[in-house]
Order: sequence, then C-alpha cells, then structure tokens
Amino acid sequence: METGERLPLTADERERIRLAVHAAEQHTNAEIVPMIVNRSGLYRDAQHRAGIILALVALTMLLTTEMLWLSWGWHASNAAWLVLVTILAYGAGAWLGSLVPIIRLFTSTDRMHQKVCLRAERAFAQHAVSQTRERTGVLIMVSLLEHQIYVLPDQPLFQRVPVERWSLVVEAAIGRLKAGDIVGGLCQSIQMCGGLLAEVCPGRPGDNPDELSNELVQEP
Repeated sequence: METGERLPLTADERERIRLAVHAAEQHTNAEIVPMIVNRSGLYRDAQHRAGIILALVALTMLLTTEMLWLSWGWHASNAAWLVLVTILAYGAGAWLGSLVPIIRLFTSTDRMHQKVCLRAERAFAQHAVSQTRERTGVLIMVSLLEHQIYVLPDQPLFQRVPVERWSLVVEAAIGRLKAGDIVGGLCQSIQMCGGLLAEVCPGRPGDNPDELSNELVQEP
C-alpha cells in the first residue's frame, strides 16, 4: 500500500483483529498488543537529498544552456536569477522528498528498520505493554510507510525464545503486507505469535486474566 496516511479500517476489520488476538491468547498467559502506525520516521534527510539533487540538475541545465538565455553576457541580475532558480529547485525537490515513493527511494532498508525499531520501543513503553504481572507482553506493530512489521516481546520472553523464532512471526506476514493485505498480514502474525507463546508460556486453567486490551492501537 503506497501510503503514509492513516489507514482507513472498517469496524469489521478492527473486530477481525481483536478476535485474532483473543483467539491467540486462549492458550497462553501472554498478552498481545496489535498496532498499526502510518510511519515510524519523518526522514527529513530524504527531503534534503531530493532538494540538493534537483537544485544541482537545475543549475547544471542553466549553465550548459547559457547561450540560449544569456545572450547579452553575464550581469549581476543574471546571477541573481540563477541563484533564485537554484533555491526554488531545492524547495521543489524538498517537497518531492516528502512523498512516500521518494522517501523509499532515498532511504535504505536498514535506516527504515532502525526507525521502526525505535518507534516500537517507544510504543511499548507508552502503551504499558510491560505492565503484566509476569511481564509476558508482546507488541506486534505494522508500520505502513516502511512496509515493515516489528514484533517486540517483553524481556523475559525475549530471553526464552530464540531471535530466529520471532523472525518467523514477521516473515509469515510480510508478503501479505507488501501486497497490501494489511489486516490479513497482521492477523497471520498474531496467530503465529499465539502458537509460539503457547509453547513457552502456556495458559493455566482458571488463571488466565486478560490484562491488556485486545483492541487495535492505531496512530499516525
């Protein structure tokens, strides 16, 4: 989905996600918090790069075609126009650099992953995912602009489960996310995460309270 804007979800889609969380938590005492954010970073460096490139292109074109527009030779006013056009080209490039396709073009996957990781860590604290009695909370966050999904378990769970197994939860859904099936990809990752959690921290009959909301958290 080529968007950095808020993902419009129907009530049925939100309910589908809530039910996926509810089903995943039936056999584990862990808590899953689903989240969708529009973007994890502003990527102002992409705007700067796009602005510089367009300014250099404009300046190069003006200088290589000076015989067409500078027939009377160089004057102070000509230099002023040259500077003005270059500045305007930078501004236009910086604006283009705020568009999602341009951000993706000028931003590496590693940098986007770093931004998603930082956003997930901030959300983990803001939404009190660690405030369960046994610290068994897991945040599953989809970041739309970056086309990435990030699974962040609380520290005790992270220590008990190999990193490779958490990666499988991400890989199972990433194809559907890139194809635009955001809800389907998130639900699939929730289902896989529930199966993994049932192995490492199974639920206890009569002692499996729902400590965190199953509702989807959605932010800009």
